[in-house]
Amino acid sequence: MMKKLLVLMLLCLMGLAPAYAQDTPDLDLSEDVDLPVPGQDIPRERRAQTGFKFLSVSPDARAAGMADAYTSQRIGSAAMFYNPASMAYFTRKVDVSAGQVKWIADVNYNMGSVAYSTDWGVFGLTLVAVDYGDFEETIRADNAQGFLDIGTYSPSAWAIGLGYARAITDRFSVGANLRFAKQDLGSGAISYAGGTATRKDFDQGSTIVDFGVLYWTGYKSLNFAISSRNFSRENTYSEESFELPLTFRLGLSMDLIDFTSMDKNTHAFILAVDTERPRDFDEQIKIGAEYTIMKTLSLRAGYVFPTDEQGFSLGAGFGRELENFVIRVDYAYTDFGVFDGVNRLAVGVSF
Repeated sequence: MMKKLLVLMLLCLMGLAPAYAQDTPDLDLSEDVDLPVPGQDIPRERRAQTGFKFLSVSPDARAAGMADAYTSQRIGSAAMFYNPASMAYFTRKVDVSAGQVKWIADVNYNMGSVAYSTDWGVFGLTLVAVDYGDFEETIRADNAQGFLDIGTYSPSAWAIGLGYARAITDRFSVGANLRFAKQDLGSGAISYAGGTATRKDFDQGSTIVDFGVLYWTGYKSLNFAISSRNFSRENTYSEESFELPLTFRLGLSMDLIDFTSMDKNTHAFILAVDTERPRDFDEQIKIGAEYTIMKTLSLRAGYVFPTDEQGFSLGAGFGRELENFVIRVDYAYTDFGVFDGVNRLAVGVSF
Protein backbone atom coordinates (compact mmCIF):
# COMPACT_ATOMS: atom_id res chain seq x y z
CA MET A 1 0.00 0.00 0.00
CA MET A 2 2.79 2.43 0.87
CA LYS A 3 4.58 1.74 -2.42
CA LYS A 4 1.39 2.49 -4.34
CA LEU A 5 0.95 5.74 -2.43
CA LEU A 6 4.53 6.84 -3.20
CA VAL A 7 4.10 6.06 -6.89
CA LEU A 8 0.87 8.06 -6.95
CA MET A 9 2.54 11.05 -5.32
CA LEU A 10 5.44 10.98 -7.76
CA LEU A 11 3.02 10.89 -10.68
CA CYS A 12 1.20 13.89 -9.22
CA LEU A 13 4.48 15.74 -8.75
CA MET A 14 5.60 15.24 -12.35
CA GLY A 15 2.27 15.36 -14.09
CA LEU A 16 -0.18 17.62 -12.31
CA ALA A 17 1.61 20.92 -12.86
CA PRO A 18 1.18 20.90 -16.65
CA ALA A 19 -2.55 20.49 -16.07
CA TYR A 20 -2.66 24.05 -14.82
CA ALA A 21 -1.52 25.27 -18.22
CA GLN A 22 -4.11 26.97 -20.37
CA ASP A 23 -2.41 26.38 -23.69
CA THR A 24 -4.30 27.04 -26.87
CA PRO A 25 -4.74 23.70 -28.65
CA ASP A 26 -2.84 23.30 -31.90
CA LEU A 27 -5.00 23.24 -35.02
CA ASP A 28 -4.57 20.35 -37.44
CA LEU A 29 -5.26 22.02 -40.78
CA SER A 30 -5.41 18.64 -42.50
CA GLU A 31 -8.82 18.12 -40.90
CA ASP A 32 -12.00 20.14 -40.96
CA VAL A 33 -12.03 22.41 -37.96
CA ASP A 34 -14.26 25.22 -36.77
CA LEU A 35 -12.25 28.40 -37.10
CA PRO A 36 -13.15 31.39 -34.91
CA VAL A 37 -15.35 34.02 -36.48
CA PRO A 38 -14.43 37.72 -36.42
CA GLY A 39 -15.11 39.25 -33.02
CA GLN A 40 -15.07 35.90 -31.21
CA ASP A 41 -12.79 35.61 -28.16
CA ILE A 42 -9.88 33.22 -28.77
CA PRO A 43 -8.40 31.41 -25.74
CA ARG A 44 -4.76 32.35 -25.34
CA GLU A 45 -1.96 32.26 -22.85
CA ARG A 46 -1.05 35.44 -21.00
CA ARG A 47 2.74 35.42 -20.90
CA ALA A 48 4.65 37.87 -18.68
CA GLN A 49 1.50 39.92 -18.10
CA THR A 50 1.16 39.69 -14.34
CA GLY A 51 1.81 42.59 -12.02
CA PHE A 52 3.23 42.85 -8.49
CA LYS A 53 6.11 40.61 -9.60
CA PHE A 54 7.98 41.44 -6.39
CA LEU A 55 5.74 38.81 -4.79
CA SER A 56 7.51 36.13 -6.85
CA VAL A 57 11.00 36.83 -5.48
CA SER A 58 12.19 34.31 -2.90
CA PRO A 59 13.09 36.28 0.27
CA ASP A 60 14.67 33.57 2.44
CA ALA A 61 18.37 32.68 2.11
CA ARG A 62 18.02 29.03 3.13
CA ALA A 63 15.23 28.43 0.61
CA ALA A 64 17.10 30.23 -2.16
CA GLY A 65 20.21 28.14 -1.55
CA MET A 66 18.08 25.10 -2.38
CA ALA A 67 16.57 26.76 -5.49
CA ASP A 68 13.31 27.31 -3.56
CA ALA A 69 12.54 23.58 -3.37
CA TYR A 70 11.04 24.37 0.00
CA THR A 71 7.33 23.57 -0.14
CA SER A 72 7.45 20.28 1.76
CA GLN A 73 9.99 21.03 4.50
CA ARG A 74 9.04 21.47 8.14
CA ILE A 75 10.40 24.91 9.04
CA GLY A 76 9.65 27.97 11.16
CA SER A 77 8.21 31.39 10.40
CA ALA A 78 9.84 31.66 6.94
CA ALA A 79 7.45 28.90 5.82
CA MET A 80 4.79 31.58 5.29
CA PHE A 81 6.68 32.76 2.20
CA TYR A 82 6.42 29.27 0.63
CA ASN A 83 3.85 27.01 2.30
CA PRO A 84 2.23 28.26 5.53
CA ALA A 85 1.29 24.70 6.55
CA SER A 86 5.00 23.91 7.01
CA MET A 87 5.34 26.02 10.15
CA ALA A 88 2.81 23.92 12.08
CA TYR A 89 5.54 21.63 13.44
CA PHE A 90 8.30 23.97 14.55
CA THR A 91 9.41 22.90 18.01
CA ARG A 92 9.94 26.23 19.79
CA LYS A 93 7.48 28.75 21.16
CA VAL A 94 8.63 31.71 19.05
CA ASP A 95 10.54 31.88 15.78
CA VAL A 96 11.82 35.16 14.28
CA SER A 97 13.61 35.66 10.96
CA ALA A 98 14.90 38.72 9.09
CA GLY A 99 16.90 39.12 5.91
CA GLN A 100 17.81 41.09 2.83
CA VAL A 101 17.97 40.26 -0.87
CA LYS A 102 20.34 42.11 -3.21
CA TRP A 103 18.31 41.62 -6.37
CA ILE A 104 19.29 42.38 -9.96
CA ALA A 105 19.39 46.03 -11.15
CA ASP A 106 20.27 47.25 -7.64
CA VAL A 107 16.81 46.45 -6.26
CA ASN A 108 16.79 45.63 -2.54
CA TYR A 109 14.29 43.41 -0.73
CA ASN A 110 13.94 43.43 3.05
CA MET A 111 11.94 40.73 4.79
CA GLY A 112 10.88 39.73 8.26
CA SER A 113 8.71 37.00 9.79
CA VAL A 114 7.65 35.89 13.23
CA ALA A 115 5.66 32.85 14.36
CA TYR A 116 4.12 32.07 17.74
CA SER A 117 3.00 28.59 18.73
CA THR A 118 -0.13 28.13 20.86
CA ASP A 119 -2.45 25.29 21.84
CA TRP A 120 -4.76 26.39 19.00
CA GLY A 121 -2.13 26.39 16.29
CA VAL A 122 0.72 28.58 15.07
CA PHE A 123 0.11 32.26 14.30
CA GLY A 124 2.49 34.31 12.18
CA LEU A 125 3.26 37.72 10.73
CA THR A 126 5.30 38.50 7.59
CA LEU A 127 6.58 41.68 5.99
CA VAL A 128 8.36 42.32 2.68
CA ALA A 129 9.49 45.80 1.59
CA VAL A 130 11.12 46.64 -1.75
CA ASP A 131 13.39 49.59 -2.52
CA TYR A 132 13.72 50.13 -6.29
CA GLY A 133 16.05 53.12 -5.94
CA ASP A 134 15.75 56.57 -7.54
CA PHE A 135 14.89 57.21 -11.18
CA GLU A 136 15.15 60.36 -13.25
CA GLU A 137 11.77 61.73 -14.32
CA THR A 138 11.57 63.18 -17.80
CA ILE A 139 8.83 64.51 -20.01
CA ARG A 140 8.73 65.06 -23.75
CA ALA A 141 9.79 68.53 -24.83
CA ASP A 142 10.58 70.52 -28.00
CA ASN A 143 14.30 71.00 -27.34
CA ALA A 144 17.56 69.62 -28.65
CA GLN A 145 17.36 66.57 -26.36
CA GLY A 146 13.72 65.88 -27.05
CA PHE A 147 12.93 65.66 -23.33
CA LEU A 148 13.05 67.72 -20.16
CA ASP A 149 14.43 66.47 -16.84
CA ILE A 150 11.94 67.48 -14.13
CA GLY A 151 13.30 65.59 -11.10
CA THR A 152 13.41 62.10 -9.65
CA TYR A 153 10.93 59.54 -8.33
CA SER A 154 11.31 56.49 -6.10
CA PRO A 155 9.01 53.48 -6.68
CA SER A 156 8.39 51.14 -3.77
CA ALA A 157 6.39 48.07 -2.85
CA TRP A 158 5.49 46.18 0.29
CA ALA A 159 3.34 43.31 1.54
CA ILE A 160 2.24 42.48 5.07
CA GLY A 161 0.45 39.31 6.06
CA LEU A 162 -1.08 37.27 8.83
CA GLY A 163 -0.53 33.52 8.77
CA TYR A 164 -2.01 30.54 10.55
CA ALA A 165 -1.08 26.84 10.55
CA ARG A 166 -2.45 23.89 12.46
CA ALA A 167 -1.28 20.30 12.74
CA ILE A 168 -4.43 18.21 12.34
CA THR A 169 -2.42 15.08 13.21
CA ASP A 170 1.26 14.32 13.65
CA ARG A 171 1.31 13.68 9.88
CA PHE A 172 -0.98 16.27 8.33
CA SER A 173 -1.14 20.06 8.64
CA VAL A 174 -2.92 22.93 6.90
CA GLY A 175 -2.10 26.62 6.74
CA ALA A 176 -3.07 29.92 5.13
CA ASN A 177 -1.93 33.54 4.81
CA LEU A 178 -4.03 36.65 4.40
CA ARG A 179 -1.88 39.46 3.00
CA PHE A 180 -2.22 42.99 1.74
CA ALA A 181 0.25 44.16 -0.90
CA LYS A 182 0.81 47.60 -2.33
CA GLN A 183 2.99 48.85 -5.16
CA ASP A 184 3.64 52.56 -5.56
CA LEU A 185 5.14 53.59 -8.90
CA GLY A 186 5.37 57.20 -7.79
CA SER A 187 3.69 60.41 -8.80
CA GLY A 188 4.10 60.84 -12.57
CA ALA A 189 3.83 64.00 -14.63
CA ILE A 190 1.08 63.64 -17.23
CA SER A 191 1.52 67.19 -18.59
CA TYR A 192 3.97 70.05 -18.18
CA ALA A 193 3.35 73.73 -18.92
CA GLY A 194 4.72 77.00 -17.64
CA GLY A 195 7.26 75.25 -15.46
CA THR A 196 4.55 73.34 -13.58
CA ALA A 197 3.79 69.63 -13.92
CA THR A 198 0.33 68.15 -13.60
CA ARG A 199 0.79 64.91 -11.71
CA LYS A 200 -1.06 61.66 -11.13
CA ASP A 201 -0.38 59.04 -8.49
CA PHE A 202 0.22 55.53 -9.78
CA ASP A 203 -0.26 53.07 -6.93
CA GLN A 204 -2.36 50.00 -6.38
CA GLY A 205 -3.17 47.69 -3.49
CA SER A 206 -4.53 44.16 -3.37
CA THR A 207 -5.67 41.59 -0.83
CA ILE A 208 -4.01 38.18 -1.28
CA VAL A 209 -4.71 34.68 0.00
CA ASP A 210 -2.16 31.83 0.21
CA PHE A 211 -2.89 28.31 1.40
CA GLY A 212 -1.19 24.96 1.61
CA VAL A 213 -1.09 21.47 3.08
CA LEU A 214 1.78 19.29 4.29
CA TYR A 215 1.66 15.52 4.69
CA TRP A 216 4.24 13.20 6.20
CA THR A 217 3.71 9.92 4.37
CA GLY A 218 4.93 7.71 7.20
CA TYR A 219 7.61 6.25 4.96
CA LYS A 220 10.82 7.24 6.72
CA SER A 221 11.03 11.08 6.51
CA LEU A 222 9.25 11.52 3.17
CA ASN A 223 7.04 14.63 3.08
CA PHE A 224 4.52 15.65 0.42
CA ALA A 225 3.03 19.15 0.09
CA ILE A 226 0.78 21.31 -2.05
CA SER A 227 0.58 25.10 -1.95
CA SER A 228 -1.02 27.98 -3.81
CA ARG A 229 0.23 31.56 -3.54
CA ASN A 230 -0.91 35.01 -4.60
CA PHE A 231 -4.59 34.26 -5.14
CA SER A 232 -6.27 37.64 -5.68
CA ARG A 233 -8.79 39.54 -7.73
CA GLU A 234 -7.78 41.28 -10.95
CA ASN A 235 -6.31 44.76 -10.49
CA THR A 236 -6.15 47.87 -12.66
CA TYR A 237 -3.49 50.52 -13.19
CA SER A 238 -5.11 53.50 -14.89
CA GLU A 239 -7.00 51.71 -17.71
CA GLU A 240 -4.98 48.50 -18.01
CA SER A 241 -6.00 45.48 -15.94
CA PHE A 242 -3.61 42.80 -14.74
CA GLU A 243 -3.50 39.71 -12.54
CA LEU A 244 -1.13 38.82 -9.72
CA PRO A 245 1.54 36.09 -10.13
CA LEU A 246 -0.57 33.16 -8.96
CA THR A 247 1.46 29.96 -8.56
CA PHE A 248 0.71 26.33 -7.72
CA ARG A 249 3.37 24.04 -6.27
CA LEU A 250 3.77 20.37 -5.47
CA GLY A 251 6.73 19.24 -3.42
CA LEU A 252 8.52 16.18 -2.07
CA SER A 253 11.41 16.09 0.39
CA MET A 254 13.29 13.46 2.36
CA ASP A 255 16.39 12.99 4.50
CA LEU A 256 18.47 10.47 2.52
CA ILE A 257 20.39 9.52 5.66
CA ASP A 258 17.35 7.32 6.32
CA PHE A 259 18.83 4.85 3.83
CA THR A 260 22.15 4.61 5.66
CA SER A 261 23.39 3.52 9.07
CA MET A 262 24.79 7.00 9.82
CA ASP A 263 23.77 8.79 13.02
CA LYS A 264 20.98 11.28 12.21
CA ASN A 265 22.04 13.43 15.15
CA THR A 266 25.34 13.98 13.34
CA HIS A 267 24.37 13.97 9.66
CA ALA A 268 21.39 15.10 7.61
CA PHE A 269 21.08 15.20 3.83
CA ILE A 270 17.79 16.68 2.62
CA LEU A 271 16.82 16.20 -1.02
CA ALA A 272 13.81 18.23 -2.16
CA VAL A 273 11.97 18.49 -5.48
CA ASP A 274 9.23 21.00 -6.30
CA THR A 275 7.23 21.46 -9.46
CA GLU A 276 5.75 24.93 -9.92
CA ARG A 277 3.15 26.22 -12.34
CA PRO A 278 3.15 30.04 -12.50
CA ARG A 279 0.24 31.87 -14.04
CA ASP A 280 2.32 33.57 -16.73
CA PHE A 281 5.09 31.10 -17.59
CA ASP A 282 5.61 27.41 -18.25
CA GLU A 283 5.98 25.01 -15.33
CA GLN A 284 9.37 24.68 -13.67
CA ILE A 285 11.14 21.93 -11.77
CA LYS A 286 13.15 22.99 -8.71
CA ILE A 287 15.71 20.61 -7.19
CA GLY A 288 17.55 21.38 -3.97
CA ALA A 289 19.86 19.62 -1.54
CA GLU A 290 21.14 20.45 1.95
CA TYR A 291 23.83 18.64 3.93
CA THR A 292 24.09 19.43 7.64
CA ILE A 293 26.71 18.17 10.06
CA MET A 294 26.33 18.16 13.83
CA LYS A 295 23.14 20.26 13.43
CA THR A 296 25.50 23.23 13.02
CA LEU A 297 26.96 23.75 9.55
CA SER A 298 24.86 23.40 6.41
CA LEU A 299 25.89 23.40 2.75
CA ARG A 300 23.23 23.85 0.05
CA ALA A 301 22.86 23.70 -3.71
CA GLY A 302 19.96 23.86 -6.14
CA TYR A 303 18.92 24.21 -9.74
CA VAL A 304 15.77 25.36 -11.56
CA PHE A 305 14.75 24.46 -15.12
CA PRO A 306 13.65 25.62 -17.58
CA THR A 307 14.60 29.30 -17.07
CA ASP A 308 15.85 32.14 -19.27
CA GLU A 309 18.65 33.46 -17.06
CA GLN A 310 18.45 31.99 -13.55
CA GLY A 311 21.01 29.24 -13.09
CA PHE A 312 22.42 27.32 -10.15
CA SER A 313 22.10 28.34 -6.49
CA LEU A 314 24.61 27.81 -3.70
CA GLY A 315 24.24 28.48 0.01
CA ALA A 316 25.60 27.94 3.48
CA GLY A 317 24.19 28.23 6.96
CA PHE A 318 25.29 28.16 10.56
CA GLY A 319 23.03 27.26 13.46
CA ARG A 320 23.76 26.91 17.14
CA GLU A 321 21.67 25.99 20.16
CA LEU A 322 22.57 28.14 23.16
CA GLU A 323 20.79 27.17 26.37
CA ASN A 324 17.12 27.98 25.71
CA PHE A 325 17.32 29.45 22.21
CA VAL A 326 18.71 28.73 18.75
CA ILE A 327 20.40 31.24 16.45
CA ARG A 328 20.79 30.88 12.66
CA VAL A 329 22.69 32.69 9.93
CA ASP A 330 22.15 31.79 6.26
CA TYR A 331 23.62 33.01 2.99
CA ALA A 332 22.73 32.17 -0.63
CA TYR A 333 24.04 33.08 -4.06
CA THR A 334 22.01 32.64 -7.26
CA ASP A 335 23.49 32.94 -10.72
CA PHE A 336 21.42 35.11 -13.09
CA GLY A 337 23.21 34.81 -16.42
CA VAL A 338 23.78 38.18 -18.10
CA PHE A 339 22.75 39.96 -14.90
CA ASP A 340 24.73 40.24 -11.69
CA GLY A 341 24.32 37.35 -9.28
CA VAL A 342 21.74 37.66 -6.51
CA ASN A 343 22.92 37.59 -2.88
CA ARG A 344 20.70 36.82 0.11
CA LEU A 345 21.49 37.01 3.82
CA ALA A 346 19.16 36.04 6.67
CA VAL A 347 19.38 35.70 10.44
CA GLY A 348 16.97 33.98 12.77
CA VAL A 349 16.34 33.05 16.35
CA SER A 350 14.00 30.54 18.02
CA PHE A 351 13.20 30.29 21.70
